[in-house]
Amino acid sequence: MGLSLLQSVKVGAYVMKHRIKGTKRYPLVLMLEPLFRCNLECAGCGKIQYPEEELKKRLTVEECIQAVEECGAPVVSIPGGEPMMHPEIPQIVAELVKRKKFIYLCTNAILLEKRLHEFTPSPYLTFSIHLDGLEGTHDRLVCREGVFKIAVSAIKAAKAKGFRVTTNTTIFEGEKPEEFHEFFDFLTHELKTDGIMVSPGYAYQKAPDQEHFLRRERTKELFRQVLLPSSDQVSPERRKSWQFNHSSFFMDFLTGDKEYQCTPWGNPTRNIFGWQKPCYLMSDGYAKTFKELMETTEWDQYGTGRDPRCADCMVHCGYEPTAVLDSTANFKNMWKSFMDAAGWSKPRTAQGGKAPIQYLPVLNPKVESPAATKTETEREAVGVSRN
Repeated sequence: MGLSLLQSVKVGAYVMKHRIKGTKRYPLVLMLEPLFRCNLECAGCGKIQYPEEELKKRLTVEECIQAVEECGAPVVSIPGGEPMMHPEIPQIVAELVKRKKFIYLCTNAILLEKRLHEFTPSPYLTFSIHLDGLEGTHDRLVCREGVFKIAVSAIKAAKAKGFRVTTNTTIFEGEKPEEFHEFFDFLTHELKTDGIMVSPGYAYQKAPDQEHFLRRERTKELFRQVLLPSSDQVSPERRKSWQFNHSSFFMDFLTGDKEYQCTPWGNPTRNIFGWQKPCYLMSDGYAKTFKELMETTEWDQYGTGRDPRCADCMVHCGYEPTAVLDSTANFKNMWKSFMDAAGWSKPRTAQGGKAPIQYLPVLNPKVESPAATKTETEREAVGVSRN
């Protein structure tokens, strides 16, 4: 697995401490959004659709530190917007590393190589690079040519300087499973990344392209094609070389071999408006403090079969915490998690005697969105006053 053994052990110990204490709800990963501004305008993203006055706002270093200490989660994911546009992001990261938090700095990598000298390699810092496939697919989905090459160059530069680098990939309806097999090979063998993250397309209500978000059953079918191809399509040895930055429990959920309920409090979100209720993808108001978020949110109202907005959701921010809790539920599961972290597990296969399904016809093979037709000047106008 792509998760480091250090992180697996520390997060496991954190979970067991709360189990022993009998804590009912506790966070695993803090989603810290210091700003919404971005230098891309992706068709599947809803963050940059906020008014210009909101795009100008950002959290201070002190506010970020306060959120992390208030929450107490061992892992901090820093998405956006584009966090590399925050002028104080190196100071934010340095302060959180001092506190021995596992930081995933999520970036499209356009500014990474330019600012790489402002960061120091650490086992607690990971650059999580947004790549949605090979060059043609990625550039189409981010609505700008040349971004894939920039990201690849930044990954190589970061690896050369000793940084830990993973990738995060959002898979939308209409993508070809066989391309992702080539993509995983590229990340593993050519770029030598430290882990691969995959997730179904986020159903942002504000996103310009609403046609390519996956429905729940389709997600399972597509991810079985991507993650569990038959041996005549991808050899077990080749599949085993792919290092995913997920627990095998979450991947079993994506392929339909496990059924989970959402754990929205596992990945709480702090952004420029406050603590977002109930999760990263939905906004039913904001709390002023983490304590208020945990005590005033009606958690049992959310999740599959409870809220219609959750019907098709299978994304990691809600379900990976559930998978982590499952992975520590008993000794058998903990041993499996240890084997995964050590890289000693056998390649995954479909459970319950189910053979991997055959490839489905590719639907909507090309995304056409208003953002794709914008000029370079129009794109750069998104989130002005960035200095």
